[in-house]
Amino acid sequence: MEGEKQIKAPGLKWIKRATGKTPFWVADEVDVRNGYSPKTVNLCYLADQPDMLKAKCDSLQADMLLWRTGYRADPLKFDGSIKSLLSIYETHPRSTYRKLRPGSLRPYNHYLKNLRGHIGNVRIDETTGIDLMDWHDVWSQNGRYLAAATTARAVLFAAVSFGIMMRLQGCAALAAVMRETAKTLPHPKPRNQSAAAHQIVAAREAAHKNGRPSSALAYALCFETVLRLWDAIGQWWPMNMGGISEVLDADREMKWFGLRWEDIDADMVLHYTPSKTAESSGASISYSLQKAPMVMEELKHWPVERRTGPMIVSEENGLPWRASIFAQRWTVDRKAAGLPAKLWARDLRASGITEGRASGARLDDTSKVAGHTGTKTTEKYDRAVLEAADRFAEARLKRREQSGNGSGNAR
Repeated sequence: MEGEKQIKAPGLKWIKRATGKTPFWVADEVDVRNGYSPKTVNLCYLADQPDMLKAKCDSLQADMLLWRTGYRADPLKFDGSIKSLLSIYETHPRSTYRKLRPGSLRPYNHYLKNLRGHIGNVRIDETTGIDLMDWHDVWSQNGRYLAAATTARAVLFAAVSFGIMMRLQGCAALAAVMRETAKTLPHPKPRNQSAAAHQIVAAREAAHKNGRPSSALAYALCFETVLRLWDAIGQWWPMNMGGISEVLDADREMKWFGLRWEDIDADMVLHYTPSKTAESSGASISYSLQKAPMVMEELKHWPVERRTGPMIVSEENGLPWRASIFAQRWTVDRKAAGLPAKLWARDLRASGITEGRASGARLDDTSKVAGHTGTKTTEKYDRAVLEAADRFAEARLKRREQSGNGSGNAR
């Protein structure tokens, strides 16, 4: 790239990516070892603006050198910039950020880092809807990754909302601008991937062939009982978050919460309060595993004496799966089973809901089984659109046949 040869700036490195070389500012290794953050800042949005790219690197380098002298900015001091707002959002003990669960914390941390590097120096009271549109183009890579841009905006809005609670200047006005601008921006299409029962069987078979009956059991549980994946395999929390757990990973200083064998009673009925509702509505689910044939088949691989503690544990280390590793193993099983590349492990819950609705299950029954407090949420998970259309068309054709109109050809 021509710009790569011409531009020289402190900390600037061009890192090879699938789409070409991307500019990054990289902090000095010595400072990183001593605790400096951020370690790296992605500057792809300035790749074709050499003057701006150099200026940004100079600014980042200056911040690092100031930190090296011993200066530490007060993380709760608001100076009107987006960077200071994000810092307050992350560090204030009353922030809504503190209530995020591990599954949400991971992407939030990712986008907070990116936002800080990209727009951290922008003043909140000077941000316009046009700025938001320009940022959307960068975050979505001109429309290629709409979900990423939408999530980035959601994280920024969460910080701005907390800023309103703190009565920080400019936050209320920016929130109004963000709401109006969002109406003009394209949104990602809702997921419509779902698997049929025979595909779940194929995935389970692949898991067994790969020596992972734990994965097969997880697939069966998510599909049959429509548990969320993160409830079936559980979640690892930092030691300083949440309650008490005897399932610990000392090396990573993490503790685990999730589905346990003890959640199944003597009549083989699963009783569980999903993590999503545990601290809100408290809605719980009950499901007779006697009516979940895939689960019953998988339980044959688990002797009664082994049914204690976490239900889904890794064959590799005997601990509950880490979400990222489980996802990698799902990819292996999905490919072996010949399932679509766009089908994710977390689609198995929606697949079960879809099968139920397509089979004529009542919406309110489905809502209760899914642990939803209202049917509107259930409708979003219902992906039986084609099956519903088929039933609609068949009813119309049946009426035509009964009335003698046949196929309805024009006369």
